[in-house]
Amino acid sequence: MTTTVLNLEGLSCGHCVASTRKALEAVPGTTQVDVELNKAVVQSSATSQQLIDAVENAGYHAVLAGEVHPKSEPLTEKANTLPEPLSAAAQPVPVNPQDDNVQLLLSGMSCASCVSKVQKALESVEGVAQARVNLAERSALVSGSADQQALINAVERAGYGAEIIIDETKRRERQQQTARRSMIRFSWQAALGLAAGIPMMLWGLLGGEMMVTAANQTGWLIVGLLTLTIMVVAGGHFYRSAWKSLMHGSANMDTLVSLGTGAAWVFSFAVSLWPDVFPMQARHLYYEASVMIIGLINLGHALEQRGRQRSSKALERLLDLTPPTARVVTEQGEVTLPLAEVQQGMTLRLTTGDRVPVDGEILSGEAWMDEAMLTGEPVAQQKSSGENVHAGTLVKDGSVLFRADAIGSQTTLSRIINLVRQAQSSKPEIGKLADKISSVFVPAVVLIALFSGAMWYFFGPQPQLVYTLVIVTTVLIIACPCALGLATPMSITAGVGRAAEFGVLVRDADALQKASSVTTLVFDKTGTLTEGQPKLTDIFCFEGVDESLALSWAAGLEQGSRHPLAQAIIDRAAGIPLAEVHNFRTLGGLGLSGDANGVTLLLGNKALLEAHQVDVSEAETTLNEQAEQGATPVLLAANGKLAALFSLKDPLREDSVSALQRLHGLGYHLVMLTGDNSRTAQAVAALAGIDTVIAGVRPDGKAEAIKQLQAQGQQVAMIGDGINDAPAQAQADVGIAMGGGSDVAIETAAITLMRPSLHGVADAMAMSKATLRNMKQNLLGAFVYNVIGIPIAAGVLYPLTGTLLSPVVAGAAMALSSITVVANANRLLRFTPKNQDFPPVR
Repeated sequence: MTTTVLNLEGLSCGHCVASTRKALEAVPGTTQVDVELNKAVVQSSATSQQLIDAVENAGYHAVLAGEVHPKSEPLTEKANTLPEPLSAAAQPVPVNPQDDNVQLLLSGMSCASCVSKVQKALESVEGVAQARVNLAERSALVSGSADQQALINAVERAGYGAEIIIDETKRRERQQQTARRSMIRFSWQAALGLAAGIPMMLWGLLGGEMMVTAANQTGWLIVGLLTLTIMVVAGGHFYRSAWKSLMHGSANMDTLVSLGTGAAWVFSFAVSLWPDVFPMQARHLYYEASVMIIGLINLGHALEQRGRQRSSKALERLLDLTPPTARVVTEQGEVTLPLAEVQQGMTLRLTTGDRVPVDGEILSGEAWMDEAMLTGEPVAQQKSSGENVHAGTLVKDGSVLFRADAIGSQTTLSRIINLVRQAQSSKPEIGKLADKISSVFVPAVVLIALFSGAMWYFFGPQPQLVYTLVIVTTVLIIACPCALGLATPMSITAGVGRAAEFGVLVRDADALQKASSVTTLVFDKTGTLTEGQPKLTDIFCFEGVDESLALSWAAGLEQGSRHPLAQAIIDRAAGIPLAEVHNFRTLGGLGLSGDANGVTLLLGNKALLEAHQVDVSEAETTLNEQAEQGATPVLLAANGKLAALFSLKDPLREDSVSALQRLHGLGYHLVMLTGDNSRTAQAVAALAGIDTVIAGVRPDGKAEAIKQLQAQGQQVAMIGDGINDAPAQAQADVGIAMGGGSDVAIETAAITLMRPSLHGVADAMAMSKATLRNMKQNLLGAFVYNVIGIPIAAGVLYPLTGTLLSPVVAGAAMALSSITVVANANRLLRFTPKNQDFPPVR
């Protein structure tokens, strides 16, 4: 899908605009069209030439101005230059976010330093715009134009494995296969290591001889060879990974494990082989430590793997919503086909209990649809001919035939899944800090271990060689940076997935971090606080103009607009012949003008008419009364005289008041930012419970208003319902888009709410704080673990205790640190915002 911008010529009125729009909407593959007098913005799979031909065939002229392909910067230009209250606000342009993304499954990664190396390797490939590597998922998401084989080669040159994943189904199958194999492998390797190590450890604890003597030398040599065999069988992956890293001039977690266990075994076997070379007090053996450490770390990996699978459950539940087959209606009857074989244009049948396989439009029938997975709304919605259904939603009652319009990766559900996947692969600033530390962590630990060992060798008690070995081995084992590498991605994976269950789509993990510190929430009025479907409730006529003529003029001017206020006037004029308007102009920030049968018309706000010296004093009282009632007054002037006042009312959303009260209770300062006049805005704010009103702001001034709030030290989130609000959302610390089914603006803001309810804002804020809090807990735990563990392993408590930390205990602590991080992150899967309005998807 491509967004094409056309420069137009030959359009002179609203009728021309409407004709051009209809011509473009008729082009196959076109999903959205926004037209003004000199420009059209079209989202379509059709070629630009096809679009140009459609305009030419309608009697106008078009020239290609540009194209915005998927993953370009989100379109932020207004589809019509008219601001509130009469702007033709463009609807968000849904952009397929996955067309130029390449997803890779990675193997061989064990810690945060591995992430850093893989990411650098991918970013070095020509054509890569961005690479996101996720340790928790063992995956990478790469955007740009790089050759896929070049990406695989780059990962392999860095010492790791990679394979391209085409779609979510294949990714899921491969990850599940890999997870099962890993769980089985780690489990039996842990059992083997512990089965060999525990008896030896108990032997020593119960008074068995752990020193080499002439009498037991042969027995210990046999034990040493058996131990080596077990180390290779149960821990061979550590040594192979460490060797690969060494060959690539780097080090990782496996390097530390290999050095620690290897040093313990080499020392023990050397003592067993040449006992006379070592003094009697230095003949203690550490075979049990080598195999116990391998067993414990493998056990930690097995438990961590199980926890990582749980953290992805939220996303897996979304994947489970798509049925594997669909019932296709053909001339020969109904045929059940695998979902992969369903094509666009096919007719499909749905009956009670079915899940919708693809997006489409109902051709006949009626059904009640449960769309909770899409919007979070628990109440089933009635759907009939001409309305859309979406993949993953459930037929609660009824039967319909529908046409398949969007299949595979084009469905709304697939786009949501892809967005969640992208967010789970992203990193907030706090996570990037952890990555920077991890990139130098392993070499630093090796240096600390060597330095500590040297201190004990030269200044420690007898036997120095034994103490040195224990110190070096323990420091290397306890400092493995597994927990540090998992701290952020585990929280992001669980938090973003859980947020999606509440209908909160996070585009980037950094948005969660920023949202957690927001102090001020700024709301657009029309379509955000209000329903966005205003009604023309009253018409006041002046200068002898009757109501029909006033409506004819106003609707004639507005017929080229798609703004809700314009549509309300057009709807009221149904059945009345519309005036043919010429010399149509949009007057930035004020309204519209044009000529109809020799009459010069102005339609807009009070400022527009006053700017053209139109006396509005006759309507002053009515203006104030309507504004104080929360109505938006729109004035019409004919030949320089006031002709009519249209009163339009847009009711608050049903749950706006309760949602805003909830946000107040959470401590947020609430601001309404609108182009409406101050009296109307204050009336709406009083009903809604808004703290501050910024009214009369043109669209190009909304971003400036956000800047002023930020200059006061506020951390600002801007909540709006379309591209018309995009500049302000871009300026804000966090942009939040109000969504609604298939029209959700997935690419217009950092956070998108799938349901049109302001309770989603509260849910988003709560989830952001919970996720960031969880990340901080994980990072703090990982840092504290290493800050405390490394000095203890280096022997700082020896003067007080007279003993050193056992390498076996260090191995258990290292495994436990990773398990703790995973378990803590998985608490987010049970998180429920307080006073939550809707239940999560199940």
